[in-house]
This record gives sequence, C-alpha cells and structure tokens, in this order.
Amino acid sequence: MMRFEVKTPRIPIPFHKLLKIVAIVDGEDAEIRPLLERLKAEKFEVEVSDRYLRDVSEDAAVGAYIVALDGERMTPATVLARLNKLGGKHGIGRLDMVENRYVGMKSRGCYETPGGTIMLKAHRAMESITLDREVLAVKDDLMPRYARLVYSGYWFSPERSLLQTLMDESQQSVNGTVRLKLYKGTVMTVGRESKTDSLFDPAIVTFEEDYGAYNQADAGGFIKLNALRMRIAANLKRRKR
Repeated sequence: MMRFEVKTPRIPIPFHKLLKIVAIVDGEDAEIRPLLERLKAEKFEVEVSDRYLRDVSEDAAVGAYIVALDGERMTPATVLARLNKLGGKHGIGRLDMVENRYVGMKSRGCYETPGGTIMLKAHRAMESITLDREVLAVKDDLMPRYARLVYSGYWFSPERSLLQTLMDESQQSVNGTVRLKLYKGTVMTVGRESKTDSLFDPAIVTFEEDYGAYNQADAGGFIKLNALRMRIAANLKRRKR
C-alpha cells in the first residue's frame, strides 16, 4: 500500500491517497474548516460530481473473501482498484465527518473509499448467512475496539494481534458470492449465496409444511422462560398497588 501527499493549486490542503481510501483533512488551507460548508465537488478525485451520476444502475458480483469480481478471479488489490473505479462512477463511498483525533482535537475529514464501501457491504452480506448469530454479535462488539486500535496507530500491539486471531478464526466459513446493485451513491445487496458454508436452511424457516424440521410448539417453553423476569416485575407492581 502506498501513501503520499499531493499538493496542487487546485487542492492546497493535505491530501492522502492510498489504495483503499482518499483522504482530505485539515491543513494549511482553511477551506475545509467551515463545518457547515459543503466541500466543492472538484476537491474529490475518485468520484464523479453529483450532477454527472448515471441514471443506469450497475450490478456487481463479489466474492466474500474478495478473490473475484463478476466471475473474474484476481488479486485483492486488483479487485479493490477495480471497485474504486466502478464505485466512483456511481458516487459511492464519499464521507464528510468530524473525527476525534487520538491527541484530543476534533478534525474535519472528507474521504473517498468507493471500493472499500462496496467490499464492506458485500462482506457483511456474506457473513449474514455464514456466521453463527452469537459469533457475529461478538465480532460486532469487538469491531469498534479493533478500529480504534488501528486508527490510533497500535497495529503492532499485542492486543491488536489478539483480536486479529479472533477475527481471522471467525472468517473461516465466510465464503460465497454476493450480488450488489450500485446506483447514485448507494450500494444495495440483491443476492447472496454460499454453496459450502451457508447456515440458511429454507426447510426450517418456511411457514409451510416443514416435515418435522422444526417443532413450533417448542417456542412455548422458550417464550415462557424468557418472560419470567417480566412476570416477576409485573407481580411486584400489582402487590404495590
């Protein structure tokens, strides 16, 4: 991954371009600092201006581990570069935010990450059918902690390595294909499939005859047990009246 700074008369503010993201942050020029003012469209490099967004939507099929795009196998870096170009045409992945720097100050940043936005949408869609509910919940709880460590520069810390082991283990079953629709700044999941690791079982979730796959009567005891604390609280309220 490459990082460098570009300064031109047209963009006289710190401008960082990486494979995954383009960042425009507070710097020598005060143009980005009025928080209520929208940053001019020409400041952005990857994405087209709103008025040039296409009226035609586009579909993309993405592997969850980002090994292929529209059926064509390629390296993750190539996929990301291709998605940056594809997403940029549709105005995807632009973010204007005020962030809390590690040293204590607040700073405005305008970011472009069309490829990263598409990849995240695809990956989360694949996780929805291949990860156990509680595994997904634990991962979601830890993701902000992991992000804070990376943001604050603790990539080589033992705690980041520990979390990485957990994240890597959770991803062993995240395999398959996701279909996405790209249209005017939005990424919509329109299909997902995993032929080897899907936990989605249509025989169980059906409202029709499931031939014994799921006994709905089992829900009675489950509901009663989970409502126990609420029944206790309700009885206490009645006694206090």
